[in-house]
Amino acid sequence: MYPKSGSNVDGTINFTEKNGFVTMVGSVTGLEEGDHAIHIHEKADCSAEDGTSSGGHWNPTGQPHGAWGAETGYHKGDIGNLTANVNGRATITKTTDEWCIGCGDDTKDILGKAVIVHIGVDDLTTQPTGAAGARVGCAGIIE
Repeated sequence: MYPKSGSNVDGTINFTEKNGFVTMVGSVTGLEEGDHAIHIHEKADCSAEDGTSSGGHWNPTGQPHGAWGAETGYHKGDIGNLTANVNGRATITKTTDEWCIGCGDDTKDILGKAVIVHIGVDDLTTQPTGAAGARVGCAGIIE
């Protein structure tokens, strides 16, 4: 994970696929203590200093932003929030059958996307981004 927007964020996000389920395991450091939004964005491009080169939230099904699994809809990239401890370290694990790695299904394939960690909390309702604030970490989802 690359630091963005003048942050000191660092970390790793790994994805594995087994029996039709993708598991994401992440460890992020350099965060302020508290909750931070984490999303999958459209492009594995972390070149911009502010992370905007990764595009918007990955939303291949055209749903409103929301909490993962919400009946009212959610982006396939709406992971939610992770919580940093007093030392600025956060971990996250998520398993779903709504993603795949390199399968070619545009509604599920996360390859070529990016994981973005934001400075603020995803309120899970504000459209289209959850009012999560600046992008402080970016990691491309690549092979």
